[in-house]
Amino acid sequence: MEQKKVSLFKMVSFTVCGIVVLDTFVAPAAMGVSSITVWLLTALLFFIPYGLINAELGAAYPEDGGIYAWVKRAFGELQATLVAWFYWVNVAFWMPAVFIAFSTWFALAFAPNMSMWASGGIAIIMCWVVVYIGIRGVDLSITVTNIAAILKVSLLVVFGLLGVVYGIQNGFANDFSLSSFALTFDFDTIAFSSAIVYNLLGFELISSIASEIDNPGKNIPKMTVLAGILIAALYIIGTFGVLVAIPADAIDPLDGFLIAIRELCSVFGGAQTAVFNVIIVIALFTLVSNMISWTLGGVEVLDEAEFTKKTKVLGHRNAKYNTPDYSYILMGVISTVLILFNFALSGSANDAFWTILSFSFLVFFLPYLWLFPAAVKLRNKDADTPRPYKVPFGKFGLYFASTIGFLFIAVGIILLFVTGEGWDPLYHLTLIIGTSITTLYGLILYRKSKR
Repeated sequence: MEQKKVSLFKMVSFTVCGIVVLDTFVAPAAMGVSSITVWLLTALLFFIPYGLINAELGAAYPEDGGIYAWVKRAFGELQATLVAWFYWVNVAFWMPAVFIAFSTWFALAFAPNMSMWASGGIAIIMCWVVVYIGIRGVDLSITVTNIAAILKVSLLVVFGLLGVVYGIQNGFANDFSLSSFALTFDFDTIAFSSAIVYNLLGFELISSIASEIDNPGKNIPKMTVLAGILIAALYIIGTFGVLVAIPADAIDPLDGFLIAIRELCSVFGGAQTAVFNVIIVIALFTLVSNMISWTLGGVEVLDEAEFTKKTKVLGHRNAKYNTPDYSYILMGVISTVLILFNFALSGSANDAFWTILSFSFLVFFLPYLWLFPAAVKLRNKDADTPRPYKVPFGKFGLYFASTIGFLFIAVGIILLFVTGEGWDPLYHLTLIIGTSITTLYGLILYRKSKR
């Protein structure tokens, strides 16, 4: 029996679920109402070119592995292997942060007196729930992310509507006059724009399972347009809701979304707590689904790398579901260790954990340094390859989109090393040494696979 292909609707749902993240989009709102302008400009200058590049590559090369397959065609197996390795490692380091946010939100909403270790236990359990779903295969992952995408869209639309009602009833926590949308092009604006770029990455996720897609040549470009418009709109609506409820100088990057929901739900009067609890349950589910989409993408990209086929751990496949189960399990082990590390140190030593998280951000940006040049290289190198979709305006459009996309990623990487406190040995050495060790280990795995 032929396996049912992933439809356009499911592709849009999967991409929206993967890119729209409720736990990290709040930080730029600390700029105030002008952050909405930054979202719009970043969407125009980065998100659209980035989406167009992915639409061309995904339609022209519908191969499993997505970004790995494209970089391999353009620059060879070694560089593609590093890209796949970075992609997978980032998810393993990012998952602990997502589920620490999960346990923090759960505690604030339902168990304010929860102990530190109970909170850590919840985070660890959720990591292994994601591992289990990933091992079960693509179908279950796609189903969960489809449901989550619908809930996520509904949640943010309701969030925006509540913002309007709250503002009419209680006034707005920030000034929404026309002048408040004006930008000052300073360091903070550039830094928050890079944070927005981080929240907009993930268009290539669906191409990691290209063989499962129905008519990728047509549907990947369509998905890019539909999902892109929806994602940009949802982020702006969410930012508006936060700024209605919380003064910009009081926004907390981790808990801001939850605090804003609690405040906005006051419009329901006596039903405030009940409505708030329902919304939080939905928000918690979307955090889980977000990691399902990224673990699927990360593992599938790595699974296409050549060295995974020649190592006992990364190359192992589940006897029942034929999935790279050890890759998922290893991701769960790394996440568990990092969560234990975070909760064991606690207090001011938490800075160590967030330093490691910054390292994961750096590793996350690295694969995109290859993505944009690969689009140019493949257009010139494989001129005879049929391209159902091309970046508009010929080679000028392609070079412009690739250059501006590359620059946004490069600036994002540089800004990770720039802190207001100057040189911080723990922070900067973790970024430098951690990235060096990660790169070296990827090279070692590649060389061992070649022997």
